[in-house]
Parts: sequence; structure tokens; C-alpha cells
Amino acid sequence: MITLRHHLLTIVAVFLALAAGIVLGGGPLSDVGPAVTAAGIDKGRAETPSASSAKGDFDEKWVAALTGPILGGRLTDRSVVLVTVPGADEQVVTDLASQVEAAGGAVTARYALGADLVDPAQKSLVDTLGSQLLTQQAKGVVPAEASTYDRIGQLIGLAVASKEADGEDVTRRTRAIADSISGAGLMELPSEVDRRAPLVLLVLGDDADDEGSDAILAGLVDGLASQATGVVVAGTLADGGSGQLGRLRATPTAARVATVDGVDALAGRAAAVMALGRSLTTPGGSFGASGTDGAVPLG
Repeated sequence: MITLRHHLLTIVAVFLALAAGIVLGGGPLSDVGPAVTAAGIDKGRAETPSASSAKGDFDEKWVAALTGPILGGRLTDRSVVLVTVPGADEQVVTDLASQVEAAGGAVTARYALGADLVDPAQKSLVDTLGSQLLTQQAKGVVPAEASTYDRIGQLIGLAVASKEADGEDVTRRTRAIADSISGAGLMELPSEVDRRAPLVLLVLGDDADDEGSDAILAGLVDGLASQATGVVVAGTLADGGSGQLGRLRATPTAARVATVDGVDALAGRAAAVMALGRSLTTPGGSFGASGTDGAVPLG
């Protein structure tokens, strides 16, 4: 039975998706934009730059007013770890953390992947460290046959994330794994961490075009997904489509994690938080400005 609350949330989410499309220039009105503009010019009522700016400001304020009611309670008592890829926009990451808190969740820690970790030229270092840690700290937990980047992704997942919906305490083993990866220059750690979180929000950075970079990202994401309850991979508008996030969506990895592009806009960040909530029970899903499953997850 469809409740009134569900009906209202659906209506509001549809309007949020419409606003996201307008803000990002990819909404359902984008196809008719040229015709409307031409008609306006013919009638001598072309929009001035100041009017266009005011309209954009209004759209952003309208979306901002809706995000609070929509996000409220979606992540109540849930913890999230932020993992950033080199080049991730600091302001976007900060704003994403604020949206997690607005949804009732808590960002328990932030980890920054190092440049060497995603550099194909450093594969030997990553492989050697992963093999050592597998033998010393994760035997029987991480499969011995895991590939280089799937294995290091699982080791990072063990150190920062949890399969338990309420998270788990950091242990001597998980701390040793994190310290070893950090000591090799492959990841920056926060000063203090007490809990491993069930949800991982991985924020993309520079779109590396080196041969093998896409396979590295897919391996890392696969590994994280093996050790966390839910993983959301988030990127900017440029990361969707033919960008790195778009290319990740074309791999089997995409079935295990949710992807959201457009987080450089408020609507995209709200969609990322909604995807985190959904990932507690449902893996996968492609959302955002170029998402094949819609602008926002309604479930």
C-alpha cells in the first residue's frame, strides 16, 4: 500500500530531479530550450544575463530548500567514511560531508588515496605490499587469488569499513593494515579513528588517462565493495558520460556499487547521500546527471 508519505516523497523527488536537470543543463526542458529562446528573440523579449543569473540562483535556492526535508533521517545513526582519489575537489568533499550530516549521518573518518596507489607505474610496489599484508594480516579474509588492485582495495576496505550495518571498532589488525598502507605512501590517514563505517563514499579526482588507470579504479572499487556494506562512487558532471565514472559504469564493478555524477552541484550531492541510504539494503544503481537509473534514487 502506497502511503501518503511515500507519495509526497516521490513527488518532491521528481521536482528535485527536474531542478537538477535545469541547474545542470540536462533536464527535460533542455531539448526545447533552443525553440523557446528563438521565440523569445522573435518577440523581442530575450533573457538578459542578469535575468539568467537570477534564474540560476532561484533554481539553486529551490533545490536547497527541498534537500533538508528529503534527506532528513535517511542516514540516522549511520556512519560514513570518505575516501578521496587524488585531485578530488576539496570544497565538493566538504559539502558532501555536510550533506551526510544533514541526513542524520556522521562522517567518522576521511582517507586520501595517494598518487602512487593509482599510478600504473607503481604497480610493483602495490603488488608487493598487498602480498605481504595478505600473508601477515589478512590470510583467509582476502582471497589469495585476488588481483593486485582488488587485493589492495580489500585491504583498505578491511582497515576503514565494515560489513556490519552499525559499524565496528578498529582492531589491532585493521590498524596495522592501515598503518602499513600509509607508511608506503599509498594512503593518508586521519589523526584518530575509533570506528569502521558500513558506508564508503569514494569521491573521484583527476580523470587519469594513463593506460591501466580505469582498471586500477575498478579493482580498488571492487575490493572496497567486498568489505563494506555499501559503496557510492561520486564524481562531477564531467566525470559522467565519457568520463572516468562513465567508463566505470560500463564495467561489471558497477553492479556492486552505486554511482552518482554531478556532485559539483547541490542536487548531485543530495543524490549521492540518497544513494548512500539506498546502499544499506540495495547495491548498484546509476544516478545523477548522466545516470541511467534516473537523477535521484527514489527507493
